Amino acid sequence: MKRFHIHLSVENLDRNIEFYSTLFGCDPTVRHEDYAKWMLDDPRINFAISNRGNRFGLDHLGVQAEDDQELQDIKQRLDATQRPVETQEQAACCYMRSDKYWITDPQGIAWESFHSLSEIPTFNDQNAQSDGENPFVCCPPETTTACCAPEPATTCCSDEKSTSSCCSG
Repeated sequence: MKRFHIHLSVENLDRNIEFYSTLFGCDPTVRHEDYAKWMLDDPRINFAISNRGNRFGLDHLGVQAEDDQELQDIKQRLDATQRPVETQEQAACCYMRSDKYWITDPQGIAWESFHSLSEIPTFNDQNAQSDGENPFVCCPPETTTACCAPEPATTCCSDEKSTSSCCSG
């Protein structure tokens, strides 16, 4: 069964952890100095916050698949929208290694569809694999999102000198 995903970029992580822990009635499932995540069952949601973005508020939305088959089913629906879909294989983001598909909706909101494969010790790294067509090692320096979501009308780079939060570990 899929799980809805929301990622917010926040200014004060500790204050927001306190607020959302009270709101959800539980502590985060995952907590790091720059990131926290609640894996809630009621409602079934993966709710994450981080202080890595340049803009505060909604960072991106998404759908977390339980397995590769669910992710491929989601990918077929993404393709049917006839909008560009960015593929990331073995992507390192949010302390997880995942296979992902990114799409931007008509309003410019990034949507992440993903299947998590394993935990990793860092928020991200520059060894993430892509489909080869869209190298997605890191985000461009002007990226304002906490994760490597595609920006409207831009693509990610492989410039190792990038100072984006997605490119620093």
